[in-house]
Amino acid sequence: MAALALKFVNSWETIRFELLNTRICDMRLAIEDSPLEPYVQRLNRELELKGFKFQPLTYLTDSWGCPDLVPAIGIPFYLADKHLARIEEEQTGEVEKGNAIMMLLRHEAGHALNYAYRLYARQDWLDMFGPFEKPYRDHYQPKPFSKHFVRHIDHHRNGRTYAQKHPDEDFAETFAVWLTPRSSWRDKYRNWPALRKLRYVERLMRAVRATTPKVSKGILCTPVEEMDALLAEHYGQLAERYRKEAQGYVDDKLKEVFPPVRSRDISYACDLLRKKGPELLRRVNRWSGLEAEEVLAILNKLEDRAMVLGLQFAKSQQHAKLLDILALLSALALDFAYTGRLTG
Repeated sequence: MAALALKFVNSWETIRFELLNTRICDMRLAIEDSPLEPYVQRLNRELELKGFKFQPLTYLTDSWGCPDLVPAIGIPFYLADKHLARIEEEQTGEVEKGNAIMMLLRHEAGHALNYAYRLYARQDWLDMFGPFEKPYRDHYQPKPFSKHFVRHIDHHRNGRTYAQKHPDEDFAETFAVWLTPRSSWRDKYRNWPALRKLRYVERLMRAVRATTPKVSKGILCTPVEEMDALLAEHYGQLAERYRKEAQGYVDDKLKEVFPPVRSRDISYACDLLRKKGPELLRRVNRWSGLEAEEVLAILNKLEDRAMVLGLQFAKSQQHAKLLDILALLSALALDFAYTGRLTG
């Protein structure tokens, strides 16, 4: 039994090594005959049952999403192969499975339909969801208990609701809830203002589903055939992007806690973090479920960035600033515990 187990481990290590040292474009990945095919077929059946002639193009790329104003759905390449999915989970701590894949496909189908029929240019769409040209920000301030937005993708970590991010996301999430079989959205959202959006989507889809899309093609973003990096290099680049995103998020939050101040009696934020570090560490460690070393790493990150940014505060505000730091550190720790990454 032990020999068989060792053989299995060696076999997986061999597969893993070979894949990590292969260019992604050379893996000959495709949705057809892959673990993804049943999910794409299911999405197309759901659209057919709703009376649509249109079916969005699906293709493999580096992440979920639709190219800008192109009615096509990009799906992460690693979902087309069970070994790549396992490596993704090892590298990032998570990988989409089962119902999560369908939820994301329905969401992206909402974007694709929006672009195919140019719904975002309609005045009634603008009146319902807001200006499509609104700046798109990765970091936003959600209202976790708002009933003006549906809740679909499990992105409301720490109270987040993805539909609140942008009018395009609001529409895509509303469409996904409407499309989902047996979602019982009329009952679930009965007393929510979001029901008005769902009813609008239903009327709009009845109006366009049998018509010819205005846009049928466009330039795809990073198709898998053009991903010429080694798989190992891809994950190295991914880690670097996470690091930069995390730093930008931390910097923004620290600047919110320590805005420019005019005072004759000031202190440096990095000194406060260093002085109160043990107390902050003890409190956050108690409630976050993280190891002390993990909380300390986040705390050190805050201290380092506060020093680089030269952030200051009035000494009279020390108690209030300490409470703000405790809240920020707790939020970052909880997000790290949930995602395995220090990101926004």
